[in-house]
Amino acid sequence: MKKLLFLFLGILMINCGSVKKKTTYSKNYSKKRKVSVEASTPDPNNLPRKTTRNSSRSTTLVADNIINTALTFSGTRYKYGGTTKKGMDCSGLLYVSFAEHEVKLPRVSYHMAEEGKKVKIKNVEKGDLLFFKTRKRARRINHVGMVVAIEGDEIKFIHASTSRGVIVSSLREGYWNHAFVKATRIL
Repeated sequence: MKKLLFLFLGILMINCGSVKKKTTYSKNYSKKRKVSVEASTPDPNNLPRKTTRNSSRSTTLVADNIINTALTFSGTRYKYGGTTKKGMDCSGLLYVSFAEHEVKLPRVSYHMAEEGKKVKIKNVEKGDLLFFKTRKRARRINHVGMVVAIEGDEIKFIHASTSRGVIVSSLREGYWNHAFVKATRIL
């Protein structure tokens, strides 16, 4: 009887050892990440004070400056309600980045989604906002990001992820593609 019990426990331990374990990341993981889009140093003589809808060149410059501001927060940890380098949430990141260039936005993502002009995803440009519903039964928009680059048919956007902080992601990623709701143009 003892031999059968040991044999059974041995088989059980071997089978349990072959179970695939979930991958976890150490605290140092965030320090090793690379940002695929880097901020450039804007020319202080070319910084516009107000946005002008008449000039697409001016709008592009404003968008680039806002993107560069947002990219300076890359790697900042996520903090609900945060608006500083100590911690940011998704809407706080965009609220601060746009405000630094004298463009006012509401503070929360579902209110931001009511601003600007709706844009088809195939027509998005740098500086446009992307809105998401990240919860299964979400009744309203609860996440926002800003387009920082368009490479072929891939749209990259900056946002504050609850798990990884301020990062640049791709709309091609299944999670973000599935959660996507709409895009708007503020500038």
